[in-house]
Amino acid sequence: MSDSTVTLPWLVYRQDDNGNRYRVGRYATRAEAQKIADSLDTRGHKQLYWVERVAQNGAYGTGRPLP
Repeated sequence: MSDSTVTLPWLVYRQDDNGNRYRVGRYATRAEAQKIADSLDTRGHKQLYWVERVAQNGAYGTGRPLP
């Protein structure tokens, strides 16, 4: 990775009422990702939103909500 590459290690996920999971976006900070997840969550739909960090080796999270 070069110095000019922007690292976006925080992911926002959505799970719909049928159990399907989707990645909503990637963000530079947990606070930014949580703000997006919270704003989507307040819309009143039955979807579940949560934040996960990408592992340092590039692997994605578990796909499960954080406690």
